[in-house]
Amino acid sequence: MNLIDLKSVSIKELKGVGDKNAALFARLGIENVYDLINYFPRSYKQLPKISTVNELKEGEICAVKLRVSDDLYFKKTAKNAVTSVTGFDASGNKVLLTFFRVTYLRSMLKKGSEWIFLGVVKRKGRNYAMEMPEIHKIGDYIESLRHLQSIYPLTKGINSKTISKFVYNSLESYSPFKDNVDEKILKENGFVSVSKALCDIHFPINSEQYIEARNRLAFDEFYEFFKELNEIKKKYNRLKSDYVFIETAEYERFKALIPYDLTEGQKSALNDIVDDLTGGFVMNRLIQGDVGCGKTIIAFLACLLCASNGYQSAFMAPTEVLAAQHFTKFVQMNEKYKLNMNIAYLSGSSSASAKREIKDELINGNIDLLIGTHALIEEDIEFESLALAITDEQHRFGVLQRNMLSAKNSNPHVLSLSATPIPRTLASVYYTDLQVSIIKDKPAARIPIKTGVRKSSDRLDGLRFLYSKVKEGQQAIIVCPMIEESEDETLSNVIDYSKFLKELMPDDIKIGVLHGRMKNAEKNRVMQYFANNDINILVSTTVIEVGIDVPNATVILIENAERFGLATLHQLRGRVGRGSLESFCILIDGSGKDEDNERLEVMLKSDDGFFIADEDLRLRGPGDLTGLRQSGDVRFKIADLYRDRDLFVKAKKYADMEA
Repeated sequence: MNLIDLKSVSIKELKGVGDKNAALFARLGIENVYDLINYFPRSYKQLPKISTVNELKEGEICAVKLRVSDDLYFKKTAKNAVTSVTGFDASGNKVLLTFFRVTYLRSMLKKGSEWIFLGVVKRKGRNYAMEMPEIHKIGDYIESLRHLQSIYPLTKGINSKTISKFVYNSLESYSPFKDNVDEKILKENGFVSVSKALCDIHFPINSEQYIEARNRLAFDEFYEFFKELNEIKKKYNRLKSDYVFIETAEYERFKALIPYDLTEGQKSALNDIVDDLTGGFVMNRLIQGDVGCGKTIIAFLACLLCASNGYQSAFMAPTEVLAAQHFTKFVQMNEKYKLNMNIAYLSGSSSASAKREIKDELINGNIDLLIGTHALIEEDIEFESLALAITDEQHRFGVLQRNMLSAKNSNPHVLSLSATPIPRTLASVYYTDLQVSIIKDKPAARIPIKTGVRKSSDRLDGLRFLYSKVKEGQQAIIVCPMIEESEDETLSNVIDYSKFLKELMPDDIKIGVLHGRMKNAEKNRVMQYFANNDINILVSTTVIEVGIDVPNATVILIENAERFGLATLHQLRGRVGRGSLESFCILIDGSGKDEDNERLEVMLKSDDGFFIADEDLRLRGPGDLTGLRQSGDVRFKIADLYRDRDLFVKAKKYADMEA
């Protein structure tokens, strides 16, 4: 069957998925069987072979086959429930087993029953012991030894074992799947079928099988991406424009009044835009510039040129807070320099009456510039003469979303902004549908961010420094790779970290939490509180990477920094240092490995995002089974622009051959 058809099969149609499990899956963004099959593991582990008691080693994770004795002990108190039992192996050696708050074991661990117990081996007197070991049926465990164990991103109430079970059942029930890639391409590149790739990405026997599977799935993502871009290229290829601009006196007046000198990069980008807007053809341009290079003022100048030519423009940002910040800045410049632009703001949380008024003013041509979020592309939003459509942080919007904004009128000019540095070797391929202007230099007044790498054991020193800055009235951000506790206990998570901080910090320090599973309204509220200095320390996942501009935030501490790509770390570092205060970035290396330290040292050498992206490309390994997806680009689920650069270029070649 066609894999895409599974989008219409609700997750509840799987045997064993009731309302409770369906609600947990929904928290992970899994609504249907297609979502489930494409919910890929974030890492893998190999289960240990079954040992005898004599082979156990203290401090190691071991698996041992034991027969349950009859001396099960159960004690329940107001705060706890303890179950203790002794297990014997075939030679009569025993292991003491202890469980907490697991009452159902009284009926499960019956006298004489045999199980595999998996856990950390401890010493208790002269005997070995395990606390809270996993319990496996012998046959199931032996079967599990045949392949790597998948570890998925989780939410409280569901574990990787449960997800694996339902993925396995889905693949059993619905595969094989139709291949959407030509058989000739598969043979030329030695790609496995999509059915085998999906099976092996969830249940690989070894790392080689995993790499084969992810290469096939990564190629598919790139291939579909380029086919989509090629369709858009056909539309924009030297398309004549209905909106031809001239350089107006109002535009020239404001450009002369800007109270600082534009950098050479800014001047060059602005000249490219003006040439496009006055050239008679539809502009489709990207301004790619590092964090803090001054892209926003260039966008404002383009909007002013548009308004002074009698046309409308739209500016779409990825979050309400960022859109509101742009609106405030643009209104301030408009009023200060008496530019006579009518600027409006629209978001999903705008009131019904405000939306009605804006719709009327837009269609009547009374609004020159509309700033907002995805609300700008709703079907009932119509413009009288939309000549310029701008998207900020363009990689956060899908191609179709940007296309929907530009489709609001007859082929408006399109300008995209991005602070995501792409290695030079990939940029021309990645932005195949765009003309690109690069701003490399930064305004002279910008203060470099001081960056340091610290071991996990030095975390408290970093937190003391962070606290000292907060006590001075500044704000701080702490980034964790996970939302909540996972099977990998070495990874910091937002939920537990915020609890730890609340216990560590004085009561007057206000701590906020931000992560991707929060509803948009709640995320926007938290970011607004932080922007207003109602939150002193924000504990967040990488969702903070784009979407907020807080000049008072001067310290960012990134936990498990070794788990992030350098480009992502650079983007996160750019969340501070946006004002006149000296700012700091503390990278906590949780691994202590030399190769991780070499990568993180790149962050100390340079604050040039393009250099960092190139180094990231050079240092990234091709088959990492344990790292988080590094790209930071929400476009791809499994593909990585840096690690999979060869597949990326190859996919473009095949997509172009079909165009």
